[in-house]
Amino acid sequence: MGRVTEPITSSTPLADATALRERVAELFPALRADLESLVRIPSVAFSGFDQAHVAASADAVAALLRDAGLPDVRILRAPKPDGSDGAPAVVARRPAPAGAPTVLLYAHHDVQPPGDAAAWDGEPFEPTPVGERLYGRGAADDKAGLVAHLGALRALGEDLACGVTVFVEGEEEDGSPSFRAFLEKYRELLAADVIVVADSMNWKIGVPALTTSLRGLVDGYVEVEVLEHAVHSGMFGGPVLDALTLLSRVIATLHDEDGTVAVEGLVAAPEPAVDYSEEDFRADSSLLPGAELAGTGSIAGRLWCKPALAVLGIDATPAATASNTITASARAKLSLRLAPGQDPGAAAQALERHLLAHAPFGAKVTWTLKETGRPFLAPADSAAMRAARDAFAAAWGTQPVDIGVGGSIPFIADLLEVFPDAAILVTGVEDPDSRAHGANESVHLGELEKVVLAEALLLSNVATGL
Repeated sequence: MGRVTEPITSSTPLADATALRERVAELFPALRADLESLVRIPSVAFSGFDQAHVAASADAVAALLRDAGLPDVRILRAPKPDGSDGAPAVVARRPAPAGAPTVLLYAHHDVQPPGDAAAWDGEPFEPTPVGERLYGRGAADDKAGLVAHLGALRALGEDLACGVTVFVEGEEEDGSPSFRAFLEKYRELLAADVIVVADSMNWKIGVPALTTSLRGLVDGYVEVEVLEHAVHSGMFGGPVLDALTLLSRVIATLHDEDGTVAVEGLVAAPEPAVDYSEEDFRADSSLLPGAELAGTGSIAGRLWCKPALAVLGIDATPAATASNTITASARAKLSLRLAPGQDPGAAAQALERHLLAHAPFGAKVTWTLKETGRPFLAPADSAAMRAARDAFAAAWGTQPVDIGVGGSIPFIADLLEVFPDAAILVTGVEDPDSRAHGANESVHLGELEKVVLAEALLLSNVATGL
């Protein structure tokens, strides 16, 4: 986890790599045009957004995969826990030749909401090129991942020597509510020897990476109630503290003075070997000058191997419409990221215990769990990882780095449970300046072209034997 790989020599024949590189370069303008078309579809799967756009996105993805030569393309759904249909996913297949392995290529076609349009330099759903980057919601996360799969299949064409199944989910950003049911319903359709999840990132521009660890997730709502209803702040203020003040006091207990998460019962993983300098972190995170870093240990360790707790939002009376009353209740959404090795159920219980134990002034504190996700820790080495490292080295001309990622991809645990014999590779197209989920999301087009080449080489390497 988080180690730099030993130097390797690519086993991919130079002639093959050169021919594929030329082929990818020839195809890339059309791939970029396809990415731009996909970005224009506002495929937000969250409730409250027009789901016709998600359906239109699935139709567009299916058409692209048919055009890439996959003979079996289907738009499928599975039920969510509440019994309603999940968002449309696209599954496209090309069966393996006799004796050859099958690779499942995952991406998702849904995107985050655009957020504050004023924070964008352009229109969120109008792809905008600036220098070497293409801006737009979903340009990186994760429509570029789909384009990477598409480009690899186009580049290999009839030379594709392994079986391929492309699975493009339609609700990943909404927490993948029907994902497990989808896997179980279409288990035979999705079965594979190797699973490539193209939803992560590379180390930096010019340096590829394999994601070997991901943090887990617990999120939910903490609510503080102090009154049956709001009361006059002058007539009752003093003996009674408002709910927002009390909620703030609860939130303040979640971290020690140095910013370390103060919830008992959470674990940390061993420190990684990769060096992530403070200078690079400050630039990548857009930290303001003078702002101090929280926590202890290496920056990479704080990001990948320790828990992190953030307040994502607060429900209270808006300041612009506030009257002179003491607020009766207030609620905050909390997001707790978990270190590899942490059980999400135990972490959720630990967080609830902490919140209830720190109820201020006898206020009523309640915790409502919304979502959990398990951490991911890849094996130190495997045949599939060696095939991927070899492909990355040939595509970039430099050795890949094994990295952890502070984010979470909870459905990987489902993939491991439903397909326990499959090797899982977590790759991606993002870089530290992609700003996924934020305003001005973008993908570096030169890096995307290398990702396409690397995946084509990976498929070739897998086909020749794991």
